[in-house]
Amino acid sequence: MKMLRDLSLLWHIVRQMGWGYVLFRAGYWLEGKTGLLRLRFPKRSTRRSFISLREWRDRNPAFLFDPHEVNVSRNAGLHELKWRVSQIRRRRFQYFSSQWFDVHDWHTNPLTGYRYNVNEHWSLVDDFSVTAGDIKYVWEKSRFTFLYDLIRYDYHFNEDQSAEAFTLISDWIAQNPVNRGPNWKCSQEIALRVLNWTFALHYFRGSHALNQSLLDQILCSIYDQIRHVAQNIRFSRTAVRNNHILTEAMGLFTTGLTFPFFPESPEWEKAGKELFEREIITQIAPDGTYLQFSMNYHRVVVQLLTWGIRLGEVHGDCLCETVYAQAKASLVFLRTCQDDSNGQLPHYGHCDGALFFPLSECEFRDFRPQMAALANVQGVDLGYQTGKWLEESHWLCGHRRPIAAQINPRCLSTFRDGGYHVIRNAGTITFLRCGSYKSRPFQADNNHLDIWINGRNILRDAGTWLYNADEESTRYFSGTRSHNTVTIGDFDQMQKDRRFIWTHWITSANGQCGRGNDECWIEAEFEGFRHVGKDIVHKRRVIKQVGRLHWVIEDWVANVPTGLQVRQRWHPDEHFSRDFCIRTFDEHGHEILPVVDSGWYSAFYGHKIQSNMLVFETSGNYFKTIIEKI
Repeated sequence: MKMLRDLSLLWHIVRQMGWGYVLFRAGYWLEGKTGLLRLRFPKRSTRRSFISLREWRDRNPAFLFDPHEVNVSRNAGLHELKWRVSQIRRRRFQYFSSQWFDVHDWHTNPLTGYRYNVNEHWSLVDDFSVTAGDIKYVWEKSRFTFLYDLIRYDYHFNEDQSAEAFTLISDWIAQNPVNRGPNWKCSQEIALRVLNWTFALHYFRGSHALNQSLLDQILCSIYDQIRHVAQNIRFSRTAVRNNHILTEAMGLFTTGLTFPFFPESPEWEKAGKELFEREIITQIAPDGTYLQFSMNYHRVVVQLLTWGIRLGEVHGDCLCETVYAQAKASLVFLRTCQDDSNGQLPHYGHCDGALFFPLSECEFRDFRPQMAALANVQGVDLGYQTGKWLEESHWLCGHRRPIAAQINPRCLSTFRDGGYHVIRNAGTITFLRCGSYKSRPFQADNNHLDIWINGRNILRDAGTWLYNADEESTRYFSGTRSHNTVTIGDFDQMQKDRRFIWTHWITSANGQCGRGNDECWIEAEFEGFRHVGKDIVHKRRVIKQVGRLHWVIEDWVANVPTGLQVRQRWHPDEHFSRDFCIRTFDEHGHEILPVVDSGWYSAFYGHKIQSNMLVFETSGNYFKTIIEKI
């Protein structure tokens, strides 16, 4: 029986991903099992002096900013920043923008207490171990995003933090020998760490704490890490093809430009630039939507675009015009989905808590710092006005450029490539996604509806929680039950298999939006549940009354197999029932009473709270739901 299931899974993977993907994964697995990866990535550190400290300082290579002329207004009133730095000094670190842990090494998972073997070759590290727990809790500290707090504190409070930063970097190098342990497992993590070290090294380039021996140690480690990325990049290019490969390409491009004395730097610069350009053109659709169908991963790409565009310009090695066009299209899409009052977007798609370059005091869910920075390098006005979100832009881009274009979100927007439909009216956002998949899906969430009112997300996406969790939790957060849509029985819209694998992809979906009289509407439908039955179609129509807090949602589900109930699910915020009324009727006009079920909500990676889920059930095939302000 297991063999039949495995053969069926293989057939689906070949059909959906292609033989090239399958053969590469099989070959890579074989390399790991036979020890070839251990031969290709030896446990050998570089020990040499690439450049003298004096020459390196005298060369003063161009970077995102000039450490002697940082264009940021100093603010000694940033008390939360001061507190965070005090915690770093005590070796307490923030994880995923929401949790704090006392962690004194680089290999312990603070949730489980599991400590990885420091000397085990990275190819032998199990990144989905039940005993070890979610490996992201080890990788998070080793990303070194906390360096930005030290840098900003150094700048705003005029207190030298270079010794603290270099002590932590030096300790990591000593405790993470080349190609050994969990922190060499993921090339994206390595590339991001190098980007963050590079930023810190340029900011602290004139520090008295930086001597020749320390510079040699850091440069040798950067060299070894980027050499690992370059030698393993085919894995991300073939097997992953998402924000991972973009980060790795930017690591190559950045290292090639900023450390030209490395022997392979010209090769890395050229390869990184070409790969980044090619992947941006592939991964971002012409309408600005992103292939991972995730707002937070799209923000990661926005940050990499800002870094890459700016760095290329200051070095006279600009990215191609299509990248600029895709970047602007991304801003149009994200700004359309963004709440004006707090800068947040729907919590849609996978969210692993990633925030690559935290250079402001804005909270994690506020996308304004990252979008403002990309808008700055593009000469685009997003209508944000002045606020604390501009600090990131000033660090990365310097003075504001002349405005060449202005992005004003429209009342009605359809992004056909990504399958997104948005109504903006009188402080509200009505957001629906219904799309087909040509690349790997991550969640089964078609026809999910998000509703926002002046910064309040009254109907919301449940979030992500953890990637390495128990099977039930993984299925809940990535499946259909955690979204504001319809299920047939307890089945997801696609069939969930192990880890991130879905089969029976949705390949037929369409939608549109429009306006008539005093209402705006969205209509969308898709064919799904193909593992449940044939020709099952879910059609949804959402009507928003103009100028009123009033919505009508109609759902039709065709060709439901006999004996299966159809369930309409809603995930309201905590105070929804106090302020809003929701009523649902069947095809005969009879009211359906809701069942209040127990669900989960994860606003931040690794953190979840219990929440109510409203479930309306029918043996028919139609729902009419009215939501209005009390």
